[in-house]
Amino acid sequence: MFRGFIRFLQYPGERLKHIFASQEGAGQTVGVRIIPREEHTVSRRLFSDAALKVLYRLHNAGYAAYLVGGCIRDALLGKQPKDFDVATDATPEQLRDLFRNSRIIGRRFRIVHVRFGREIIEVTTFRGRPNDDHSDHVSRQSEEGLLLRDNVWGNVEEDARRRDFTVNALYYNIADFSIHDWADGVRDIESRTLRLIGDPETRYREDPVRMLRAIRFAAKLDFQLDRNTETPIRELAPLLLQIPPARLFDETLKLFLAGHALTTFRLLKEYQLFAMLFPEAEEAMDELPWAEELIKQALANTDSRILEDRPVTPAFLFAALLWPGVILRRQQLEREGMPAVPALQAAAQQAVSRQVKHIAIPKRFSLPMRDIWELQQRFPRRNGKRAFQTRDHPRFRAAYDFLLLREQAGEIEPGLGQWWTAFQEGDEHEKRRLLDKVDTKSSDRPTKRRPRKRRRRSSSSPQDD
Repeated sequence: MFRGFIRFLQYPGERLKHIFASQEGAGQTVGVRIIPREEHTVSRRLFSDAALKVLYRLHNAGYAAYLVGGCIRDALLGKQPKDFDVATDATPEQLRDLFRNSRIIGRRFRIVHVRFGREIIEVTTFRGRPNDDHSDHVSRQSEEGLLLRDNVWGNVEEDARRRDFTVNALYYNIADFSIHDWADGVRDIESRTLRLIGDPETRYREDPVRMLRAIRFAAKLDFQLDRNTETPIRELAPLLLQIPPARLFDETLKLFLAGHALTTFRLLKEYQLFAMLFPEAEEAMDELPWAEELIKQALANTDSRILEDRPVTPAFLFAALLWPGVILRRQQLEREGMPAVPALQAAAQQAVSRQVKHIAIPKRFSLPMRDIWELQQRFPRRNGKRAFQTRDHPRFRAAYDFLLLREQAGEIEPGLGQWWTAFQEGDEHEKRRLLDKVDTKSSDRPTKRRPRKRRRRSSSSPQDD
């Protein structure tokens, strides 16, 4: 990828030994390769104006300023960078003083968001070694190694060691437009390998979400996981149960709404991570022959919509992921004697209650999800005004797509979806014809009304006669 001489700067042995003492084996950070501007393809034209404003203001104020991570990796891969992260030696308080349009967020990792209209540039202070003595800066780990708080500041060398993957330890220096490659990330980009920096088991214990990030990047970039990087994942997968459900909700959206949801799902299954996120769906796939196909079709449809730049909603995605578990619960309740409609409602409530212990689903998504499920029972009942009432429901379109998905996966017999397709597209005459064809012997048959009792008059009059 790069031709010509690449300057290689290696820090003196004793200093380097202190800085990177804990980094052994694959992904070891052993120095920095500085790639001058004339020897790489990353141009400032690829960066947003907001990112450049942050970089230049930091540089002009005397601070170090680097674009780091995914934006540089994607630029080297020939992709258009979308998210721009800045690393600097300025502290969060100094950043807040320098940028009026900024605010400090987070407690576990304090970072600064600098806002330019709708665009946010994330700025982080160089991280140091978590166990070093940094006076009042805070770093705390659990007994299992989980990094609970990490607000220890360091230098750029230490910060590079704290990055997760080698391909993300690439720093673009605004001072001279060079790229600093701290972990041989360029070589891994060329070989399309995803490799953790440091000991993989230690890094996963520090933050189990790194296992999900490994899957996400492997799917997004079409990279292979390095052998040492992938080996501990299956054994350490239960560590995800330590992660707050709200954080896992954000990570789940990143996993499934990046345009590579189907590949991501297969990798999550392969490395036994899916069960940590959606235990009920995992169990249902062993019991219901159509369950996995329904989930795959939903994810494939999501990928297609994202590729076509069409809107997607997490409500539909979660509806598909949780639906097999809801059906299993409903079947059990019906065997116990509960009628179909209340059985579905109770099953939905139970399934969601269990799921939110793993992944928190905000009400703005869980309520539409429940509507999609509820409409599945209304679709077969089409007699009288019911078809028009169902069609006019605010969630009709999403529920209709879900109905087609169920037919496509083999959960229900085909035909009902075709009827609703024709009902939507037909004129009033066609709608009436379709309603007349509904089999009154099926579940569409209206319930018989009791005859109304005639009021008994207390007395009669000539007018009554």
